[in-house]
Amino acid sequence: MKRIMDFSYEHYDSLDEMSAEDRQLVQEAVKATQTANARYSNFKVGAAARLASGVTLHASNFESEVYPAGLCAERSLLFYVQANHADDPIRTLAIASDPSLRECYPCGQCRQVLVDVERRQGSPIRVIMSGGGTASVVDTATKLLPFTFILD
Repeated sequence: MKRIMDFSYEHYDSLDEMSAEDRQLVQEAVKATQTANARYSNFKVGAAARLASGVTLHASNFESEVYPAGLCAERSLLFYVQANHADDPIRTLAIASDPSLRECYPCGQCRQVLVDVERRQGSPIRVIMSGGGTASVVDTATKLLPFTFILD
């Protein structure tokens, strides 16, 4: 039997079209790219999360000489939040990169961990993927990975 899966998302042709709150979170993600250790790929990624309490946290990617022992910005941030703010759910997470020629999308591992965190905190995470002066936003990470891994 054939089944159809579709989903909606927001797209902004300019960051100026976004709410001030979302624009600020994107700027925090852009700022986080400055702390990235990307001396092999030269692709710096930053992530910023706004928690339910209003606290904003950010992280960047880290590449290691013993590849593949590096870590993406999103997972660095998600693991930090879960270890230090597990009782304060993530409401929105923004991703940015340098260079920023186009929107920056999370890798497959980051998509799975985003879904894992949504399950753990019991609420969706809005994900803003920015770059090249534009942004796309999904209202839940499950839209980024509809056939997610589940241990049952």
